Amino acid sequence: MAKVFKVSGMTCGGCARSVEQAIKSAAPGASVSVDLPNGQVTVDGADDQAVAKAVDDAGFDFLGTA
Repeated sequence: MAKVFKVSGMTCGGCARSVEQAIKSAAPGASVSVDLPNGQVTVDGADDQAVAKAVDDAGFDFLGTA
């Protein structure tokens, strides 16, 4: 089941790609979609802790579920 998370600090397409790649590296096979204007990331196939760690490790702020 897909979950939507809030992520702070994404300001451009490069940021969105960094977040997407970080999550996919932490959870291979996960489906990831970034909504840059709303600062949201939809993830299907990864647990919350893996997503939070991947986002934080990529240099962005994981703010929990949207």
